[in-house]
Amino acid sequence: MTQYERMVNGLIYDPADDEIIKEQIVFQDKLWTFNQLKPSEYDKKQRYMKEIFAECGENCYIELPFHANWGGHHVHFGSGIYANSNLTLVDDGHIYIGDKVMFGPNVTIATASHPINPELRDRGLQFNKDVYIGENTWIGAGVIIVPGVHIGSNTVIGAGSIVTKDIPDNVIAVGNPCRVLRNVSEKDSEFFYKTERIDWKNL
Repeated sequence: MTQYERMVNGLIYDPADDEIIKEQIVFQDKLWTFNQLKPSEYDKKQRYMKEIFAECGENCYIELPFHANWGGHHVHFGSGIYANSNLTLVDDGHIYIGDKVMFGPNVTIATASHPINPELRDRGLQFNKDVYIGENTWIGAGVIIVPGVHIGSNTVIGAGSIVTKDIPDNVIAVGNPCRVLRNVSEKDSEFFYKTERIDWKNL
């Protein structure tokens, strides 16, 4: 089994393997060009995501700069996704993101990790575990999501949280490590911020 085959099968592998580097550098070069685009070059941004990402739905937008180990080549975007600046996707493994997900600035999603065994780590080896985020979820500013995590739909991850374990649907979760604070409730249909009411008639 080649190092590339080990990589795609979630096994321990050498990321500095020549075959892997030869393929990866092409996407890194394309990402560098993408990050030079002007805010007004909306169509070119769309073209990049459609061509480079593993999947990309409609009406997705990324505020630059955008960082990704494989340029987004292992990223699966649904539709209507908004990402604020400095989204970092360590996409050595696959990252699956559902429709209408929102990312605050400085969010990191990592699929790559390294063995605890010091001998293996000394050799620069790593492994990847895919990350999944359900639809209509809001990932707050500065959140870090570690390899192998699943986050449910309609969920909010509070700013600065470090998500080390799976988070279910329809909850608000915060902290380090990130834990469920409460369920999304009827109160959230009445108030949008503390005691400020949602003026539904004007929306």
